[in-house]
Amino acid sequence: MKPIILASASPRRKELLTQIGLKFEVEPSNFREEMHPELTPQQLARFFSREKAQAVARRHRNALVIAADTFGVFRSKIVGKPHTEAEARDMLTMLNGKMHTVITGFTIIDTETNRTISRSVATRVYFRRLTAAEINAYAKSQEPLDKAGAYAIQGLGSVIVKRIEGDYYNVIGLPLCALVQSLKKFGIDVL
Repeated sequence: MKPIILASASPRRKELLTQIGLKFEVEPSNFREEMHPELTPQQLARFFSREKAQAVARRHRNALVIAADTFGVFRSKIVGKPHTEAEARDMLTMLNGKMHTVITGFTIIDTETNRTISRSVATRVYFRRLTAAEINAYAKSQEPLDKAGAYAIQGLGSVIVKRIEGDYYNVIGLPLCALVQSLKKFGIDVL
């Protein structure tokens, strides 16, 4: 079996692939994201994941490379990752009591044949109405930092999410069901 390489430094993606029993190596991509306003959010997520996968694929002759990119979309605007407590507070205030969409694009490349599959998955996330004190407390927890949309649904952020429509794992950063179905096309069966 070809080695599988996860082209991501995300501990959450690593944890999810481990959870489904996949054996893989981690090799983060050095791709630098730049916005492309001509692309829809779904196209942008696939584009970023494809570029990340290709950056790592160039270094391997016979491997399967998996890459992904996740971000939120609110009122047609990309919601990225906050780097400071103040940015987290602003994002949480913007999303407070509202619905936003989390989109993950993923790409799988067989470096031997150059066969490539890129897909994107969208999940609607509904926040409950938060008080200013709750927003401040969550921002201070540091959990929102470097998380798309300023929250971690699998952590303390679970208490601010009222409900979702779609794939829970997509919100964490990797839509496992869609990924596993795509891996089957490369001869990789998880079950």
